[in-house]
Amino acid sequence: MTRFPLAFPCFAQNRAPPPGVAPSGAATTELQVVPSERTAPGTYRIDPVEEEYRIGTQDLIEVQVLGIQELRREARVNAKGMIGLPLVGAVHVAGLTTAEAETLIGGLYSKNYLQNPEVSVFVKEFTRQNVTFEGAVGKPGIYPLKGTTTLLQALANAGGQGALSDPSDVVLFRMEEGERRAIKFDIGKIRSAEAPDPVLQPGDLIIVNRSAARVALRDSLFGDILQVIFNPFTSLVKP
Repeated sequence: MTRFPLAFPCFAQNRAPPPGVAPSGAATTELQVVPSERTAPGTYRIDPVEEEYRIGTQDLIEVQVLGIQELRREARVNAKGMIGLPLVGAVHVAGLTTAEAETLIGGLYSKNYLQNPEVSVFVKEFTRQNVTFEGAVGKPGIYPLKGTTTLLQALANAGGQGALSDPSDVVLFRMEEGERRAIKFDIGKIRSAEAPDPVLQPGDLIIVNRSAARVALRDSLFGDILQVIFNPFTSLVKP
């Protein structure tokens, strides 16, 4: 039985397709695109992505054999790309997709132990893939994706929004079909369930922009404080 736990669904939301576009069988959504060097203003249609993720070292793998609970195992892929499984011992899974790993492990079990076993392989943590946060966040930097992670979850890992952030101006940059796409999100709407919380993909860059109004207010207050400190008599002089 083949499953795709790492299909990375992108911003799914039930909406009718535009006129002249046949439904693909998967929910899609239209999101505002921020102009960039390779993107024109307007809307950009994003379909769910099913990537053939390949297992890497340090990934956490769960293996199940239908109907045999004793063969269920969670194992971390070691530096040599191996995991240990009951009966069959060490199995090299690094570089395989989950479907390929299922076929390999199923073949090992059917060779000497089981008849037509149904094997399922899940990647519960994929530690070799990252996303990057920049701008007005608590802790800008590069963060590993461990399992399916949404924008809000990753933002929390990055320390949340900064004091001068604009929650309505969060931009996600993503490479798709060789082009860099820029998609704008409103964190407030996501938190209030007015907009979907998008699932991040490896390589995503998220920039939380600063609020121009908040920056201006801070600069104004800071300037007033400095004026009082360095020239305290100014406030006493009438124009």
